[in-house]
Amino acid sequence: MEKILIIDDDEDLCELVSEYLETEGFQTETTHDGESGVVKALEKDNALVILDVMLPKLNGFEVLKKIRTVSGVPVLMLTARGDDVDRIVGLEIGADDYLPKPFNPRELVARIRAVLRRYKTSESSETVSITRERLVVDDVVLDVNARSTYCNEKEIDLTSVEFDLLKILLRSAGNVLNKDEIAREVLGRELSPFDRSIDMHVSNLRKKLGARPDGSERIKTIRSVGYIYTTQTR
Repeated sequence: MEKILIIDDDEDLCELVSEYLETEGFQTETTHDGESGVVKALEKDNALVILDVMLPKLNGFEVLKKIRTVSGVPVLMLTARGDDVDRIVGLEIGADDYLPKPFNPRELVARIRAVLRRYKTSESSETVSITRERLVVDDVVLDVNARSTYCNEKEIDLTSVEFDLLKILLRSAGNVLNKDEIAREVLGRELSPFDRSIDMHVSNLRKKLGARPDGSERIKTIRSVGYIYTTQTR
């Protein structure tokens, strides 16, 4: 049974979410402040962490930063509805996905299952794949099995979502990818209206990879459509 850690200072909400998740076959544990949340999140038996932004002692962003220094455990952040800043910051720091409050429990379960499905696929590709796959586009090298990325011979630290995003962009280098198609592949779900998750993950990738030595852009936005990973002209 997969264990979900819930870090939220709203004890009534924690109780309701725990009851619902347990009927869906999950084991749950709750904690109500940021400091204890960090300690609990770093325990090895968590399949996923649900993390609220507003917490006593340490806020959700501080908790996420501490988690990401040592652990790649999937994190789903809870944000205030309509607060784009919280969502953007959470994704920049390394959250796997977010869900605005108040939320439908069925939507929460769907998001959890999508994140876990993607995470398990990533782990299995490391341990059971026989044929080694390397994607090379210009000075970027992505080792699918080792989940490692190099740009200009320097290793780049990517989150799980960023890695999967770069993988599908490189596989389709030179071709435009629809944003909805990217979301289904990378996030395991459809994009909702005004959902900027993919945009923020692309922005993070751009920052980490930087421009090419000649100053050209690696990932271009195709307005109202999606993105294209460009290939260098010779």
